Amino acid sequence: MANALLSIQIIPKVDDQDVYSFVDEAIAVIEANDVKYSVHPLETTMEGELSELLQIVQKMNEKMSALGAPSVISQVKIAYRPEGITMDELVEKYE
Repeated sequence: MANALLSIQIIPKVDDQDVYSFVDEAIAVIEANDVKYSVHPLETTMEGELSELLQIVQKMNEKMSALGAPSVISQVKIAYRPEGITMDELVEKYE
């Protein structure tokens, strides 16, 4: 069972390029790592083991750099519960 939720808003510094294409590539990094995730207007939330999620954040930042972004801001929020946590349990009363 997952022990963490991690929400990330990644903001690559790109001058005249379409920032959304960079964000699409960041989300592709998440997809390639086979973790549960949900895309929202201002951030993407992942569910998994904390150590794995932090590695994905690193890969996302490295991907932005590889695509030509000279710098990247990543705003990260983490909910950690060693006994387990899911996105579903946190939002079930709203659905």
